[in-house]
Amino acid sequence: MRLILSLVLNALVLMLLDYLFEGFMINGFWMALLAAVILSVLNVIVKPILVVLTLPITIVTLGLFLLVVNAITLWLTQMLLGSSFIIDGFGVAIISAILISILNAFINRIVDA
Repeated sequence: MRLILSLVLNALVLMLLDYLFEGFMINGFWMALLAAVILSVLNVIVKPILVVLTLPITIVTLGLFLLVVNAITLWLTQMLLGSSFIIDGFGVAIISAILISILNAFINRIVDA
């Protein structure tokens, strides 16, 4: 039940970003929910590999490079969904990844409570 609640809340975060940014577009709630599922799978499978591969630069940047890794996973999600999920530029992906990370911290507190 917590997983479903977390996915729905993440889909709502993606829809909020669609509302806030002109360069971030997603076609409806169901596509946002699918994007949340794909993003979760990528965070479990691909993100740890990227973190290990980029560990030296992550250490040098004191962890700030992890925002770029989050943006890459968001970008991969966009690539998998095609024209239903569009991010115009890597800058929008980084800003979106930052906001998703902040909002996910709140979501995790709500779901875990």
